[in-house]
Amino acid sequence: MSLTGVEMSANVLSLQVLRTDASGLPLEWIGYQEAVKLYCLDQVAYTCGTLLYRIRGGINARSGRQSLIEINSIIATHGHSPQSKLRCPDYTPPLCNRTLFRRDNYLCLYCGGRFLYRDLSRDHVNPLSRGGLDTWNNVVTACKRCNNYKAGRTPEEAGMELLAIPFTPTHAEYIYLQGRRILSDQMEFLRAHFPRRSFLHDRLRGVS
Repeated sequence: MSLTGVEMSANVLSLQVLRTDASGLPLEWIGYQEAVKLYCLDQVAYTCGTLLYRIRGGINARSGRQSLIEINSIIATHGHSPQSKLRCPDYTPPLCNRTLFRRDNYLCLYCGGRFLYRDLSRDHVNPLSRGGLDTWNNVVTACKRCNNYKAGRTPEEAGMELLAIPFTPTHAEYIYLQGRRILSDQMEFLRAHFPRRSFLHDRLRGVS
């Protein structure tokens, strides 16, 4: 199986494909190998967006033609998926530091500084020792210095102002936060699924 049609550097091969269900609900990011499997299993309902890969396989003994699979940046699929759960109003995406830090734009929500991943930490606004929960609405990104200073206190007790209100992302917002190199057509598709009052709209318009 060979790849043609684009410059196949490691950079290009790392481009992710946005998979949706047949109704267009964003589900996950997949690599081109997983996309090929979906085509071979006849699970692709339709595609849209930019052509990313042309993948050529073996030659048919009868026709003499080489097989070709073209993979776009967005593919809609049939088959089983957890979309019914994702549509529930009380659905909550799993919490992890990588998506939390992206939610807060790698900013410490106490001092306002922007930091590298390794210099950030998860802070519980209402500390766990005080009954606080490890949930999206109670956690913010904090630099390690601010987190250590706040310790087991609330922001008010520590005399620290919280610069933004923590929020639970919807599934579409969560998919955006998981993405590595999101192409413009993928971003446009995801934004159409964001809530109208999503905090991420301002960020994507370039408002800090």
